[in-house]
Amino acid sequence: MKSKWIEYNGRRIFHQDFSNNFFNEQAVIEELKQVQEIVLNQPENSVLVLSDFSNTEITTTLMPILNEASTKTKSHVRRTAVLGVSGIKRALGDLLSRITGQELMYFSNEADAKEWLTKE
Repeated sequence: MKSKWIEYNGRRIFHQDFSNNFFNEQAVIEELKQVQEIVLNQPENSVLVLSDFSNTEITTTLMPILNEASTKTKSHVRRTAVLGVSGIKRALGDLLSRITGQELMYFSNEADAKEWLTKE
């Protein structure tokens, strides 16, 4: 598993690392299963999530799987910052957000994403 807990500004952030999977749907699905288990074991409304999809394609096969995972974990997630999503991937991310009701904030760099996550 590439994903891990990191600390920034004294706060714990769960860095969900889906980066550099390119068109490898199975790698994303396997990472997602493990990530989901960790998030579901956290208290409700507690997890700060940094999801990195840089160099990973969101395919039509992955969309329903991501929707389902987001719906299941939504109650445990406080805020979600997303990296590596622009163009058509951004449109798919917006669709995911509308379907699940989980707000996503998009960033072009990790530092800005971590700042946003930890400012409350």
